[in-house]
Amino acid sequence: MKKILFLTMLAATMEASGKEAVDTLVAPMLDEVTVEATRAGDKTPMAFSNINREQLEAVNHGKDVPAMLNMLPGVTTSSDAGMGIGYTGLHVRGTDPTRINVTANGVPLNDAESSQLYWVNLGDFASSLQSLQLQRGVGTSTNGAGSFGASLNLLTEGIGQAGAGVAVSAGSYGTHKETVRFSTGRLGGHWGVQGRLSHIASDGYIDRASSRLNSYFLQGAYYGARTTVKFITYNGTEKTYMAWDYASRADMAKYGRTYNPSGKYLDAAGNVAFYDNQTDNYHQQHYQLLWNQLLGANWRFNMALHYTRGDGYYEQYKTDQKLYKYHLEEGLRADLVRQKKMLNDFYGTVANFNYDNHRNLTLNLGGGWNKYDGDHFGLVKWVGDKYYYDDDDNIVYVAGDGTMRPAGRYYDNNAKKYDGNLYVKVNYSPVKWLNAFVDLQYRRISYTMSGSSQEYDGDHNQRPLDLKRKWNFFNPKVGVTITPAAGHTVYASWGIAHKEPTRNDFEDMLAESTPVDPQAERLNDLEVGYKFHRGIVSASLGGYYMDYDNQFVLTGAQDANGEMVARNIKDSYRLGLELEVGVKPCDWFDWQANVALSRNRARHMQLTVINPDWSESMVDVGSTQLSYSPNVVFNNMFTFSYKGFRAALMTKYVGRQMMTNSGFDRYLEDDGSYTSAVLDAAFLNDLDLSYTFHFKWLKSATIGVTVYNLFNERWDSNGSCSMNFRRDGDRVVAYNGGWAWATFSAQAPTHVLAHLTLNF
Repeated sequence: MKKILFLTMLAATMEASGKEAVDTLVAPMLDEVTVEATRAGDKTPMAFSNINREQLEAVNHGKDVPAMLNMLPGVTTSSDAGMGIGYTGLHVRGTDPTRINVTANGVPLNDAESSQLYWVNLGDFASSLQSLQLQRGVGTSTNGAGSFGASLNLLTEGIGQAGAGVAVSAGSYGTHKETVRFSTGRLGGHWGVQGRLSHIASDGYIDRASSRLNSYFLQGAYYGARTTVKFITYNGTEKTYMAWDYASRADMAKYGRTYNPSGKYLDAAGNVAFYDNQTDNYHQQHYQLLWNQLLGANWRFNMALHYTRGDGYYEQYKTDQKLYKYHLEEGLRADLVRQKKMLNDFYGTVANFNYDNHRNLTLNLGGGWNKYDGDHFGLVKWVGDKYYYDDDDNIVYVAGDGTMRPAGRYYDNNAKKYDGNLYVKVNYSPVKWLNAFVDLQYRRISYTMSGSSQEYDGDHNQRPLDLKRKWNFFNPKVGVTITPAAGHTVYASWGIAHKEPTRNDFEDMLAESTPVDPQAERLNDLEVGYKFHRGIVSASLGGYYMDYDNQFVLTGAQDANGEMVARNIKDSYRLGLELEVGVKPCDWFDWQANVALSRNRARHMQLTVINPDWSESMVDVGSTQLSYSPNVVFNNMFTFSYKGFRAALMTKYVGRQMMTNSGFDRYLEDDGSYTSAVLDAAFLNDLDLSYTFHFKWLKSATIGVTVYNLFNERWDSNGSCSMNFRRDGDRVVAYNGGWAWATFSAQAPTHVLAHLTLNF
């Protein structure tokens, strides 16, 4: 904060003397004002991790952002294609991606309806980042989707110095990345343009799980003595073959671990074939207008206008479909090709005032307003031969010629969502060693959906999608930070967070015979911790207790679209410890390690159980482990640097994960065998080697290679599972029941990416 006061006074002096009012330190500082209100600082009594540009560049060789955060405490990642490119997910403290808030320059990035950020739409976005901060727990108040377990705050890079760069990578499974960057520096002391153009492609480890990602980032900026104004536009286009259906252990044993059931059908000769356009296709275009202003020695102001346009569809070959559900012939079935499309607009504004008296008080006043307007509809592109089943379950074909069908919409609905929030944050130090923190946020959401859904009742009537909901949330956070001696910090905080149900939560309920209205979630989060930093050693120990009411937790099941299903669990909690240690005894060696130990439980879990007389009842099976929530996540990183050489060995251990909330880790098949409902523990190692050269005519040239999964671990990052339950005397037994399943997302064995970066 002292730097801000100095730069403000310096700028005023330069203006008074008629000299150029732009200093090389002013621009970066003003850029950081963009995220100042939503980021945690040294005195914020919460758990968070910062990653700067240099750290990002060390791991940015083509994989998505979640893969680059893999070494942070409590973080696990998933990848449908098995390579960390395409459809990837970020999980923190067992919280799934739909509960993690993501912003770029303070602007919401999460899809307003699903609450999820699809990284596949932002290929190579890490190449345009200056820094990021991951907050664990409720975090500080931010904009957009409710933060319900973690928040990720991204800051895009500034104009920087004039120059250009090229980065290329190539390696296993047809993976390659090409990035070109440039910056004009400041022209005339005030103006600048900077940009990036990227292409990433991969065939994926899983069969046909290819990704083709194209993106750009372009910004123009004006820098004054107290003002920066930026216009930023970036986009992503993607074409990704579906791999989210996963494969069973039986299919893997028969066809191999790379087996992908998506798009499978029988051709006219009765041979197994796979539809060649079983793909997801999307274009997402972003615009941001940012204004950062110094208002004297103590006040700063930031405002952003934003607009995002989304346009895309995914295409699927579907077998044995009931045609009435597509507004076609009643009583008949057929194979068909369908498209599910969406067009959406998301726009709004965020703003904040920041005050710092440079002694003992900082104040942030801010908020935002956003509107989402989205159309969702389905088209039938092709219908095969039509048939029906006779009384003996034999197929009887009727006149069907496999002709193209008109692109009629078999469902069509619109959604509008308004999201507004106001917050005030105060840090006050009555004495030098004590800081009090208060963060109060009010958030209001209005959500409407209208039109027809994809679901039908028992009389074959299409169910309407008629929804009108409003929520008013008050999210307070309070805490203290104590610095009893130099290098020692103790903190404690308590906060409340709320989150509304997602679109999928409402749509999945329509598929139930007796729909239950999804409820908003509430989280009480207690965080305590100790931090130490002295000389070559830094360490921190944090504890948390996250107590939930109506937490949405993944059930393990997938819906008809292949997306994971979540349900309210009335009473649940997450209890954990996070330990971080860093030692840098000399210039050429650095050791960083962290471990997250947790207990994630549902209290009084209710299961639907089949009784001996075939009636159903609800049974309380007590405390059960929450799905996709490992009890242990351990990370270790050794880094060796000597002159231009760098070597890093990264080790990660992820404990076993239940795929349901039932408490059962397997279920009984009809043949007497058992099927696992668990993601087994994984022990992974990556090795990165690089050397940086410097030349008179070239700023730098870095060449290297990264070996992923060094010891060829066979592991699965994700999966799905559904099972049935019946009474067996006084016991509850998990069994197949004719339609249970367990599928797994296999990950690539040892694979490599070679990389070359040239900076001019």
